[in-house]
Amino acid sequence: MKNIFDFYKGKRVFLTGHTGFKGSWLCKLLSNAGAIVTGYSLEPPTNPSLFDIAGISKDIQSVIGDIRDYVSLKKAFDEAKPEIVIHLAAQPIVRDSYKNPAYTYETNVMGTVNILECVRNSNCVKSFLNVTTDKVYLNKEWTWGYRENEELDGYDPYSNSKSCSELVTHSYKHSFFTDKDGQLTIPISTARAGNVIGGGDFANDRIITDCVRAAEKQEDIIVRNPFSTRPYQHVLEPLYVYMVIAMKQYEDSKYAGYYNVGPDDVDCFQTGALVDLFVSKWGEGMKWVNKCDGGPHEANFLKLDCSKLKATFGWTPRWNLEEAMEKIVEWGKIWIEGGDVRACMDKQITEFLNA
Repeated sequence: MKNIFDFYKGKRVFLTGHTGFKGSWLCKLLSNAGAIVTGYSLEPPTNPSLFDIAGISKDIQSVIGDIRDYVSLKKAFDEAKPEIVIHLAAQPIVRDSYKNPAYTYETNVMGTVNILECVRNSNCVKSFLNVTTDKVYLNKEWTWGYRENEELDGYDPYSNSKSCSELVTHSYKHSFFTDKDGQLTIPISTARAGNVIGGGDFANDRIITDCVRAAEKQEDIIVRNPFSTRPYQHVLEPLYVYMVIAMKQYEDSKYAGYYNVGPDDVDCFQTGALVDLFVSKWGEGMKWVNKCDGGPHEANFLKLDCSKLKATFGWTPRWNLEEAMEKIVEWGKIWIEGGDVRACMDKQITEFLNA
């Protein structure tokens, strides 16, 4: 903890997508570390939003803008003069990508082009990280985890657009950020994270969101695909890894690369089993019902091989899924009761870093 917080103290960080679920938690982590954070994003995507109820705007410089608007993005970027850039901004919902594929591609592909153009035309950036997803891989429903050298070809518009975002990043890395001797002039990495869960996620089509909302309304939890298997991890797990990757490649460009970020195999759960765990931790007589709605195609089985991340940085997950669920339930009950969710976030960040 001391090492990474010492590194980020006083560092200028530009974070896209800062008003979202992951972005809000990352703002809190970075600001707690003493970083000077500028966030660029649309207004919070949900109501309520973690960004608003936790008062994240008081910790950072928040710029509201569209990642598709290069002029607005570059203005905010140039004013921030960042040393480190972490790109989270995206249209992140699979089902929404079926409803509006053009917007999804514009945001997830051209948004990546725009932020990389800002980096290319700057002289201050020393580390760039593009956060994508485990869904970038051509999913063959294997029982083993995908490695970083597997073929990229997401199925649905969201997953495919993030595959494209990876390819854009690879092209810029080779075309503009590598010198004639093959050395990186600016270290660039991508991080492919599995499903994240945590307090404060209010997005549509997220199982934990559905669980907490059902608890709030004292209703049964509706589960639409209880037999799909996903790698679930607490949101702090990948965010900490993003900070580590950005730090390590800042210090030495040899760490730039492509990294899977996911839990250990024991925390790849079927959705129904995940909800069982939530129900057991929440108590109060909660239960769930299976109501498959025949929605669009989504992968049934997807798992990551994180051997590279572990070997490179000596990383292992800090919280297993049971511990993660305890933190979610703690946060959810504080929120429902009108308590101090910001203090809860600070407490959980400290507990995570000391785990």
